[in-house]
Amino acid sequence: MKEPAKPRIPKRAITLGGGGPAAGLHIGVLKALRDANITFDVWSLSCIGAWVGIVYNQCDKGKEVEQTYEFFRNGVFRDDESYERFPINTVFGPDWFSTTRSLMEFASKRETYDNLWLPHRMMDAFKESMSMLYDHLPDRERGFKKWDEGDINKWVLNQVMAPNPFVRYLTSMMYLSNVTGLSRINYPNSDFMKSIKFERLFGDEKPWIFHNAWNLDEQTLAFFSNYSMKDSGYRGDVSASTLCACSALPFIEETVKIDGNTYCEGALVDTVNFRSLLEEHPDLDEIWVSRIVDVKQIRKPENLHDAMANLCQLFAATVGEDDVKLFKYHVQYPQPGEQPWKGTVVEIQVPATIDFKWNHSNLDRGRRLGEAAAEKAIGAYHAAGENKTEKVRFINERQAEDGKKRSSRRGAK
Repeated sequence: MKEPAKPRIPKRAITLGGGGPAAGLHIGVLKALRDANITFDVWSLSCIGAWVGIVYNQCDKGKEVEQTYEFFRNGVFRDDESYERFPINTVFGPDWFSTTRSLMEFASKRETYDNLWLPHRMMDAFKESMSMLYDHLPDRERGFKKWDEGDINKWVLNQVMAPNPFVRYLTSMMYLSNVTGLSRINYPNSDFMKSIKFERLFGDEKPWIFHNAWNLDEQTLAFFSNYSMKDSGYRGDVSASTLCACSALPFIEETVKIDGNTYCEGALVDTVNFRSLLEEHPDLDEIWVSRIVDVKQIRKPENLHDAMANLCQLFAATVGEDDVKLFKYHVQYPQPGEQPWKGTVVEIQVPATIDFKWNHSNLDRGRRLGEAAAEKAIGAYHAAGENKTEKVRFINERQAEDGKKRSSRRGAK
């Protein structure tokens, strides 16, 4: 008797986008997917999504979720009590040696001292200060002209600080010395980076993993992978330095040099790599999308910590959202001559209640929320069934709610 054919397992890809302190969402999403026995043949990654995806895939088999969580909890996020008065994660450390060298080089250059002493500018500042003071003296006809805070701040900046040679020197040292970020994470030989076993990513049983970075010299999106790629932006194997390059957000983190080229965060340009994903794997049946950040998560800042977090996350939220919208449009309306893709896209909806703190409670909350969001997406996926169509299908958690309503109505009848 002939045995029934085994159901075909779809070829799946997952995209993990950027979002820094929202990393817990990715971990929760991966837990729910693992528990539902949903596996992936291709991982398309950027920024913190690359860190989560690469750490996850080098963990011991069967312990991926737990070991990934421990990596971030013990190696990146800070305990709540410490974070309360030191709101910086454990890896964004200043590069003391390089910064010291840069400042010494700056101080030893002759051109550093050009245009520090500008007597004519100092005289102009004195005249403008006297004129401003005169304009605010009491007058019988005009009365007393009140000082405006904006005028005072502008005066301090332009008439007090800008012409002062000492202030000019310190300001130029701060902004013009060869320091490209507040912190550095690219230490390939550090214990932290060596705790990631990159060699495990190149086993025959491993899925296809690639992440992006922006090549500042060639002004193009570059890709690093554990398999060779056809994409012209392919630059070699995934490594400790490429992983650091993909998250080198300008100003926050120093740029990374690899083989003579300088890289920064690729999520600035593309957070989900849809184009390369389909060019490399046109036979994909499903693409699951985990973006983790959304504009609804952005809150009005109460301090510089909040403002800095918003600066980093707002672009990630809008770029990621727009990338998904553009991808939907592209696959629905392919260009003339393009082979249409007829797969399924499953969107895992982003919770709006996450914040951008690098502390344990935020990591744990993100994990719970990510797991719940993925469970809803999985419910929508199963509710949609195996229906094949001539067009691409888009599935999200709202369809799961619609499915539940339809089921309840049928039960009532």
